[in-house]
Amino acid sequence: MAHNVEIKAFLDQPEALRERIAALADAGPTLLEQEDTFFHSRNGRLKLRKGGAGAELIYYERSDSKAPTESAYLKMPVDDAPMTEAMLAVALDVRGTVKKKRELYQIGQTRVHIDDVDGLGSFLELEVELGSGQTTSDGEAIARQLIQELGLEEGALVAEAYIDLLESLPPPPEE
Repeated sequence: MAHNVEIKAFLDQPEALRERIAALADAGPTLLEQEDTFFHSRNGRLKLRKGGAGAELIYYERSDSKAPTESAYLKMPVDDAPMTEAMLAVALDVRGTVKKKRELYQIGQTRVHIDDVDGLGSFLELEVELGSGQTTSDGEAIARQLIQELGLEEGALVAEAYIDLLESLPPPPEE
């Protein structure tokens, strides 16, 4: 499996952060609209991501932590997203759906996302792609340095995945 190091933070003022990210970025922003349908999985998390030019099936294992954390993942392009979603829904049951608008930047070997997640708000997500010979500790150090450079507060860090945060919301009031 491929590996990266990830960290996520809630943003109450994404506009100010955009300027800091843009000043550091090697590329971006690329604007994406994504819909992730999560399926019940015995291990890790399994989602079908639709958006942009296509779809992909993504399986990943990551512990819930506010600290920079290693994520192991597999990705597979999907040619027929509707059929894949229908098949997985029957076999595994749908856990939920996360819809987001994403701004993607690249800073060195780190993908930087500003996500506007339906029902949750704005978040920053860092994904440090580990290169050949790099350790998880190397990725954690890169993530911590970038957190410092961007001026993120410790209290803004989030441990859970978006799907977990959505599941923890109270149900909407009945009309």
